[in-house]
Amino acid sequence: MGIINITPDSFSGDGLDSNIDKIVDQALRFESEGADLIDMGAESTRPGHTAVNQADEINRLLPAVSAVAQKVNIPISIDTYKSEVARQCLNTGASIINDIWGGIADPEILSVAAQQQAPIVLMHNDRSPNYEDVVSDVINSLEKCKNQAIKTGIPNTEIILDPGIGFAKTAENNLEILNRLAEFRVLGSPLLIGTSRKSTIGRILELPVEARIEGTAATIALSIACGADIIRVHDVREMIRVSKMSDAIIRNWRPVNWTD
Repeated sequence: MGIINITPDSFSGDGLDSNIDKIVDQALRFESEGADLIDMGAESTRPGHTAVNQADEINRLLPAVSAVAQKVNIPISIDTYKSEVARQCLNTGASIINDIWGGIADPEILSVAAQQQAPIVLMHNDRSPNYEDVVSDVINSLEKCKNQAIKTGIPNTEIILDPGIGFAKTAENNLEILNRLAEFRVLGSPLLIGTSRKSTIGRILELPVEARIEGTAATIALSIACGADIIRVHDVREMIRVSKMSDAIIRNWRPVNWTD
């Protein structure tokens, strides 16, 4: 899943604001580099970010989604927790919802996914985290989100779960989740992991955001080894190579023209 930030204030320094030509170019580049999905968002979720109102988010997203949908042949995911934003983007060419609040902030988003038969990513987040055991607590929270989604009418097969690395968690929490990621398989849903360029990597390696590609690669490879199914990344070309090599070892993946 290649990340396209339609914001002026992305933590990773790759925000494209509302430059449609650059957004389309990046989407085409990601597709050519092997991305399976494109994830487009118009509200930064970095620490200390400025919230974007619904109207501004729609105004940023719709022209970009429309333009990209006409150019690429891979699905577009919309990174939003607002139901009306999701609805309009699905009607404009997107096909997946990626909700950083797991359906909690705006429960109507679950109905939108059910009505439009769209897969949805439910990520763990918490406004007032107080963990006894971060892994068990996050698993329990995700299970509740998943059950509510199913109750709303979303098929189990259309639900993807994300433990929310970097959201309402300390660096130690993030490392604990990655270390015990295999435990999340008990939830019975595909797992999405988003570690790309995040601050935990920066703290461990003592490196700025633009120098975290090797640290990201380590988290991606180990996450795949522990059962991650989707990786959400900024550096598609490099992480495609990491994921292919990891899949070759872990999941017996081989290139189409493989001979031995």
